[in-house]
Amino acid sequence: MNKQRIFTLLFTVFINSSAFAVDIGQPMPSCVVSPIGENKNFDLSQYKGKVLYVDFWASWCSPCVKSFPFLNEMHEQFNGQGLQIIGVNLDENVDDANAFLAKIPANFTVVADVSKQCAKDFDVKAMPSSYIIDRKGGVHHVRLGFRPGEANEVRELVEKLLSEKVAGN
Repeated sequence: MNKQRIFTLLFTVFINSSAFAVDIGQPMPSCVVSPIGENKNFDLSQYKGKVLYVDFWASWCSPCVKSFPFLNEMHEQFNGQGLQIIGVNLDENVDDANAFLAKIPANFTVVADVSKQCAKDFDVKAMPSSYIIDRKGGVHHVRLGFRPGEANEVRELVEKLLSEKVAGN
């Protein structure tokens, strides 16, 4: 099955689905990932206490080409304030991911979901799929695809979540 057919299938599933597996207000699922090309794993729960922007992407995803500059801007603007951006690659071949990153570098953390369990637990339905998680680990925003016109809305939400303090901090 070619990549375009896979995307069409994913999009069709999204259109016919009435709810996300990860709904707004729910806790983020456990998500074990590894740096691209490495055999060490870590759980995204280690970022509890930060605002987490989890972005699932693939090298064949044309909207991802447009989303990476936005994510780089967000990282530059908010990293020092507690935003952690994690790009979760879903390519079957690490060389495809590396070729993409050579053309469109990421200034944020990029990892691989080799087992695809993370994508299943988040119920990823489109490329890219983004989830904004608050400092307590709760899902605040789910975005399928990337539309530059939504950038200001996303930026405002991130700023709002960054301004909120967790009890005890």
